[in-house]
Amino acid sequence: MSKREQRMVASDFKIERADKGPAKIVGYAARFNEITQIGPWFREKIAPGAFRDCAEKDDVRALFNHDPNKVLGRTSNGTLRLVEDEVGLRYEITPPDTQEARDLMVLLERGDVSGSSFSFGMGAGDEEWDDDEAMPMRTIRRFSSLYDVGPVTFPAYPTTSAGARSAEEIRAEHEAARHEHEKNKSEARDQALRLRRKRLDLAAL
Repeated sequence: MSKREQRMVASDFKIERADKGPAKIVGYAARFNEITQIGPWFREKIAPGAFRDCAEKDDVRALFNHDPNKVLGRTSNGTLRLVEDEVGLRYEITPPDTQEARDLMVLLERGDVSGSSFSFGMGAGDEEWDDDEAMPMRTIRRFSSLYDVGPVTFPAYPTTSAGARSAEEIRAEHEAARHEHEKNKSEARDQALRLRRKRLDLAAL
């Protein structure tokens, strides 16, 4: 399993206020096929269907700024609802009736907070890399784990040192895996060539 990662997307939040019932925070944690440049290391996009498994099985929290002390909702009790549609991963949060949540609603409506983010984990085979261009492209096909979603003040990349280290590690892991793959291919070719030569020598006897 790879390290826990975070991503951010600019989001047009909506505050839905029904005639009856609590207000809801509605936005997108991620959008499909939008290319994001992760610092100077690589580019990245999310393929449709990537959230299908984890959005249904994981007990995901809605957090403000990824802070576990600022819980806004949770999928297991229905205060957070996740829907994967043709655009991306849409969320609907029914925030608690707390002063902090009420203050956040004001910040969202004013546009002071305008980003969404999510944190996730991935397993082997969940991603594809394309090294044909100047900057590698990482395509995420599947998220094995989804931990939290919600509004954020600042993006996770590339401003934080933790984010930069994580991105460097991801790129380094890919480079190591690519080199290992090339090494294995080369060894397999050499072995096939040796076997062919041995067969030719035996045929010459």
